[in-house]
Amino acid sequence: MTDLAQLKAIALRHAGRPQSKMPRVSVSTFDRPSEPGWLVYDPVVCFVLQGAKQVFIGDQVLEYGAGHCMVVAAELAAMGQISEASPEQPYVAINLYIDPEVISTLLLEMGGMPELPMDKGFGFSPAGPALIEAWRRFAELLDRPSEIPVMARHREHELMFRLLMGPQGALLRQIAGTGSRLSHIRRAMAWIREHYAQHLSIEAMARVAGMSESVFHRHFKAITGLSPLQYQKQIRLHDARRRLITKRSEAATVAYAVG
Repeated sequence: MTDLAQLKAIALRHAGRPQSKMPRVSVSTFDRPSEPGWLVYDPVVCFVLQGAKQVFIGDQVLEYGAGHCMVVAAELAAMGQISEASPEQPYVAINLYIDPEVISTLLLEMGGMPELPMDKGFGFSPAGPALIEAWRRFAELLDRPSEIPVMARHREHELMFRLLMGPQGALLRQIAGTGSRLSHIRRAMAWIREHYAQHLSIEAMARVAGMSESVFHRHFKAITGLSPLQYQKQIRLHDARRRLITKRSEAATVAYAVG
């Protein structure tokens, strides 16, 4: 059995089960294609093991399937849907939410690596044999929870090392850099999410990011696929949908609450 097949078998055994000892790990499964839905990503690495997915970020459409690893380096507003799944061949993906401290530690151990140009806050690429093996070794701990306190840190470091050495390494290096362009944009994104219901100006957002307005606007759109004001609007709409579904409030009340 290949590493990819073993990893898929492990993921299916743990699908839908909370991982109390590895809380940043989750498994997603769907047995049919889904309708497009809005979401706000946290920084995450997603490895698709079966089926396929479409993600719409700004005016860009990403389509990726089995054997592809997706890295999201910022809290992006996006629309996603499962495009390929069936009861016989469900969509299966394993996700690891990123801890910047792990990346920082690895970069120190690796002697530091130069900050490479980065245009976007997301990307995907096929996973090579070494990365798939690292994913499999990391996921095996779900079957052996008694080993997690000792082995999880080492296996996660191995996995993130393989990612740092791969096509999405520049994205991950930006997450670890407190003075990186991405860190400044993420600071502004966090401020927008905190004050999303208020009237916000580009001047105020740029000041939070520590950039001029023109530089801030250009970098923000390059990383997120949206202008700052479009991002704020998507955060408003995302929270409005959540309130309508979970609180069953009147539309007018929700519209006022989210600005």
